[in-house]
Amino acid sequence: MKRKAGFTLIEMLIVVAVIAILSAVALPAYRNHVLAGKISEATTRLAEMRLRMEQWYGDNRTYSGGPCTAADGRYFTYSCTAQTASLYTLQAAGVSSAGMAGFTYTLDQSNTRGSVTPWGSSTSCWISKKGESC
Repeated sequence: MKRKAGFTLIEMLIVVAVIAILSAVALPAYRNHVLAGKISEATTRLAEMRLRMEQWYGDNRTYSGGPCTAADGRYFTYSCTAQTASLYTLQAAGVSSAGMAGFTYTLDQSNTRGSVTPWGSSTSCWISKKGESC
């Protein structure tokens, strides 16, 4: 008897089907994980900016003239708006070319966090993962 080597068509179709199912589940989960990693840049940088503003306020008793300047990061651009003696708002807006279009995070003098993402919006917290809510 001769023994045949190789795979049958049915075996190949089963392997292709298994790979397709795994890809359908794994790729979106991986993409969301990568986005969450990019979001950490914004939340960390906003917290650092807030710390500098609070240090300025502690020294000068005003936010006016504080170290609030626009800057570019790898995945977000940062800005400071509505800077008065007692108010300011920090903002991180996603860079489209980095795949972060539609993501905006804010932080103000009261440590009120806001977010606008493709996954949802909040005026009281930062949404950093798909399916997350406040």
